[in-house]
Amino acid sequence: MIRARGLVQTFPTRQGRARTEVRALDGVDLDVAEGEVVGFLGPNGAGKTTTLRILTTLLRPTEGTAQVAGFDVATQSREVRRSIGYVSQAGGTFSGARAGDEVVDHGMLYGLPRRTVEARGRELFDELDLAGLWQRMPRAMSGGQKRRLDIVMGLIHDPRLVFLDEPTTGLDPQARANLWHHIADLRSRRGATVFLTTHYLDEADALSDRIVIIDKGRIVASDTPDNLKAQVAGDLVDLEVTDDAGVPRAVQRLAALSEPSDAAAGVEVDGHHVRARVRRAAQVVPALLRELDAEGVTLASLEVLRPTLDDVFLTLTGRSLRDADAAAEEPTPEGAVPA
Repeated sequence: MIRARGLVQTFPTRQGRARTEVRALDGVDLDVAEGEVVGFLGPNGAGKTTTLRILTTLLRPTEGTAQVAGFDVATQSREVRRSIGYVSQAGGTFSGARAGDEVVDHGMLYGLPRRTVEARGRELFDELDLAGLWQRMPRAMSGGQKRRLDIVMGLIHDPRLVFLDEPTTGLDPQARANLWHHIADLRSRRGATVFLTTHYLDEADALSDRIVIIDKGRIVASDTPDNLKAQVAGDLVDLEVTDDAGVPRAVQRLAALSEPSDAAAGVEVDGHHVRARVRRAAQVVPALLRELDAEGVTLASLEVLRPTLDDVFLTLTGRSLRDADAAAEEPTPEGAVPA
């Protein structure tokens, strides 16, 4: 459904009088199969927004090629746009118009008859829990309702591929959970391929068949959430001892189990907390507790944490993916030519 090879995007910038080039994308290869839900992650400035603009025909790549839904983004942009749905982070509804009118007008821009668009729109309103809101203006809707209305507009022409750009940003937890259900339904009920960008790692983990991570203009990982988490070296074991005297013994015992196993280099000490990553922690922790007890080390608490996508992200990029400041990752290239 998406095939990109060698995507490069540069744009000019100035530092005083000197004119230089910034390389936003540096040889991106990307494949998305039909029916997949792919989460596309990256820190601010990594190239995520630039990639999305190219794939949705809003920006021509400096180098490389990309086919979306079987069409070239540079030479067949009209066909690409007819084949995709795009739900932007900012939304696409006009607050001064009735929701149903917005949907009908949007569908007719694709050349669909009014009767067809209205029937399809009302069906989508029912599917996305918007029944009874056809005549309501978006400004009178809740945040979750407005985001579901944005998705209706992205689906009104029945696209094969849907791009969702930060779909749940700014929503409360209940509205986010509700929207997750509807996003999952895009594939299960409508058979759509979904390309999802998000700053919420739990969202990517819950919804994605595969996660693609971009950093510094390059793809640094592409795999299932479980496989990516398995690459992190073990579970995090956090021992809290009750007194200072127990800390050295806890360090020694945990160092013998951690990576590297020949020294305490892999062990972190924070007050009475002793932490390290341990492979197969569930199997080795019972013996560890017996050893500490035999040596008179008393624990105030014990916590074993499985690797998360945040651990993966930190390992691959050296940074945590922040929920805040998610807007406007890369500036629009100077002199960019729309496809």
